[in-house]
Amino acid sequence: MRRADRLFDIIQILRSASGPVTADQIAERLEVTARTIYRDIVTLQASRVPIEGAAGVGYILRAGFDLPPLMFTSDETEALLVGMSLLRRTSDQGLHDAAQSVLSKVEAVLPSDRKGPLATRPFYVCEYGAEPSPLTDLAEIRKTIRDSKKLDIDYQDADGKVTTRIIWPIAVAYYVEVELVCAWCELREDFRHFRIDRIRRLDFLEDSFANSGRHLIDEWMAATGGGQRPLS
Repeated sequence: MRRADRLFDIIQILRSASGPVTADQIAERLEVTARTIYRDIVTLQASRVPIEGAAGVGYILRAGFDLPPLMFTSDETEALLVGMSLLRRTSDQGLHDAAQSVLSKVEAVLPSDRKGPLATRPFYVCEYGAEPSPLTDLAEIRKTIRDSKKLDIDYQDADGKVTTRIIWPIAVAYYVEVELVCAWCELREDFRHFRIDRIRRLDFLEDSFANSGRHLIDEWMAATGGGQRPLS
C-alpha cells in the first residue's frame, strides 16, 4: 500500500470511529506495524489534520475536519459507478474488494449534491460473467505479474490435450465469460493466452524474468495491437 493511501485510510478509520482508536488497532486493519502508524499520525498532525491523542491511549479526529470534496460531475460519478459495478462480472475477488473500497472512499468525500447517484444507483449492471478459478485468486496472479515471477502450469487446450508449461505472465485479459493470462510461453517460445478455466495445475515459482519484463510487454502490445487482439 502506498503511504498516501495509508494516510487517507487512517483519516477514514478515525472519522468513522465512535471513540479513540489505538495505533495497534489501526495497524492491524492496514497490515502494518504500530510504529509505522505512529509515524503516519505525526505526519498527519504536521499537515494540520486535527488528530488528538497519544500512544497507548488512542487517537480521535476532532469534529469538523473534512477532506476537500472531489468535484465529479453527475456523469463522471455514474461512469465511476458503472465501471466499478462491471468488475462484478469478473471472477477477480481482489478487484471486487478494491472496487468497493474505491466507492467507499469516493462517497466519503463527495459534495452532498453529488452523493445522490451513489445512494440511488439509477442503473443496473448484470452480474453474469466469468466463473472463478478453482485453483487460485486472480489477485495472486496479478501480484505475480507485478513481481515478474514465472508460473508452472498444466494447461488443457480446446481438444482436451494437457501440456506442462513454464510461462512468464505479463497481463490479464478480462472478457465477459472468460479471463486470460497473457504470457510468454517457454514451450512455444512465443506469446500465448491461457484461459483461467483451462489451467489444471498452477505453481508459483521464485524464478524472475524482471530483466525482460518491459521488453516483453512492449512486444506483446505490438503483436496484439495494444492488447485488443489476443493471440491464438
